[in-house]
Amino acid sequence: MPLHFELVTPAKQVRSEDVHMVVVPGTEGEFGVLEGHAPFMSTIRDGAVQVYKTEGAEPETIEVKGGFAEVSENGLSVLAEHVEA
Repeated sequence: MPLHFELVTPAKQVRSEDVHMVVVPGTEGEFGVLEGHAPFMSTIRDGAVQVYKTEGAEPETIEVKGGFAEVSENGLSVLAEHVEA
């Protein structure tokens, strides 16, 4: 089962896709999210969100600045203050 991943900023939705795993730069440290992860909420620090489209794939990195990450039964939503193009 894929993980539904959404990345949004105050200005727009940057991503909405099904992926294998996402690693998020939480303020308490990086954390990985797979399908079926327990509900969870964290603030995020400036850093790279790493998106693994398939198991064993090289990650795509997206630089983010501040915000929140929420894991729910719907997947992972990252609400970033700013995303580097």
